[in-house]
Formats: sequence, C-alpha cells, structure tokens
Amino acid sequence: MSIEAGSKLQGKVTGITNFGAFVELPGGSTGLVHISEVADNYVKDINEFLKVGDEVLVKVVNVEKDGKIGLSIRKAKDRPERPAGSERPARPERPARPNHAQRPPRPQGGNRGPRGTNSGGRSVVSFEDKMSRFLKDSEERLSTIKRQTESKRGGRGARRG
Repeated sequence: MSIEAGSKLQGKVTGITNFGAFVELPGGSTGLVHISEVADNYVKDINEFLKVGDEVLVKVVNVEKDGKIGLSIRKAKDRPERPAGSERPARPERPARPNHAQRPPRPQGGNRGPRGTNSGGRSVVSFEDKMSRFLKDSEERLSTIKRQTESKRGGRGARRG
C-alpha cells in the first residue's frame, strides 16, 4: 500500500517523545505525529493524549524524499462544515467617541504667561533644557557607579586599611 499525502489511515502508537509520537502505519512504515498535530488545543504533555499501543486515525500530511512521513491526528478528524457567514461571532457595538468639537479648545503656543509659564500655570521647559538636565543626571549616576565599583575592586582611589 503506497502512502500518499492527504490519505487517512489507521495506525498504532509505537513510541512517544517530548516533541510527538511515532505511529506505525499499515505496510510496516512509521510516521511522526508532531505534538502540535495531536489536538486542536494546546498540548503541553503529549502523554495526556496518547499512550504506546493506542490505535489512532491519522492523516498523512507529507511524505519527504528521504522517507520521513508527517502525520496529523487533528486533521484526520471529520469536522462539520461551518455555515457561510458564521466564521466569527459578531462584535458588540461600541458607543461612539465624543465629538472633538464639543471639547473646549486648548490654548495654542502663543499665549504664554510671564517667566516661561503658559496661561495654565505650568512651567514650560524647552527640549534643550530637558536634555541638559538628563545628561547632568546621567553623568552623576555614572560617576557614582564607577566610584562604587572601583572601591570594590581595589582600583585607584580605593580605601586601604
């Protein structure tokens, strides 16, 4: 009996590994059912689904040139066809977002108050000021880390006692 991709066969589980199960097919050949092809849901432990000696219906997924046979248990199951239009459940309707025209207008960049504050009372800091503050903080942290690691290693400036 020749084994072709797409055919369904009855086989017997001869071995189980952490990545799948070996199934002996009619004619003495052996194929592998990968763990992802055992069931429709996630399979963490294949031993929960199969045991050595189990009779299983498998579908031949592929036959490689070197003789390896890829099998699937989940594709061998006959599933009823879904009626047209019922692929996914309908989404519940969401309420519409509020219209932006109903919000009060935000102040634009031109209405700054005295001393770098906008009319809302918050201070306005330029990008350059933020960047220089970040660099200063970063350099301070790096120098602190250097000092701590040098004192642990006994490098220059380390206390000797």
